[in-house]
Amino acid sequence: MFSGRANKPTLILEAVASQDLWIWHAFFGTPGRCSDINVLDRSPLFNDIFEGRAPSVNYIVNGHQYNMRYYLTDGIYPTWAAFIPTISLPQNEKEGLFAKKQERQRKDVERAFGVLQARFAIVRHPALARDVSMLGKIMIACIILHNMIVEDERDTYARYYDPRYDDPNEYEQAEPPSSSRRNSQGPFQFSNSSNRPANLETYMANRARVRDEVTHRALKSDLVEHLWLRYGESYNRQ
Repeated sequence: MFSGRANKPTLILEAVASQDLWIWHAFFGTPGRCSDINVLDRSPLFNDIFEGRAPSVNYIVNGHQYNMRYYLTDGIYPTWAAFIPTISLPQNEKEGLFAKKQERQRKDVERAFGVLQARFAIVRHPALARDVSMLGKIMIACIILHNMIVEDERDTYARYYDPRYDDPNEYEQAEPPSSSRRNSQGPFQFSNSSNRPANLETYMANRARVRDEVTHRALKSDLVEHLWLRYGESYNRQ
């Protein structure tokens, strides 16, 4: 059950990371034989949304308003409103630009994994002397330390700019992620509310909203158009 790709006992780490390497979500401990879909089925990634605890999100893409946050994924993930995969076989220049942008940005999570392993040898090398519970505590501790380092060193990071696809103004004026904004109003406040939605109907409605394929297709189409309007001219000059 734990035999992974290298035919060695393996535990899987599911993570969500942003461009600055900050790890926003981590779910560790799934047996190595499980696929990404098996891990997703066990993951608590969407629990806050299903149970009505997640903060509201609203944004406009290509003139259309959306209220579902989304994650960049590879092609194995389902066509949910919460997932935006690449276009594996682009049929035109618009789709080609979208695929390059999506795949480039998706590498951020791979970089986060690489930096995490480079910083902590206990994550990089086999740990035969530990049980599953202890390995989970070690992994979470390493992720917390990793985020503390990112928080401390973020100002020294230089964002990579590719003149073929990127707008230089975006890099000069981009605001830092919310994790880097210092709280100058007082001590940090943490609330761990366990309130659940009033009824099963609300839970199922939120679940259906995350898995909505119609919203997925509309959002993906709008993202393709948005990127083309913003970067299409420079893409054509290649």
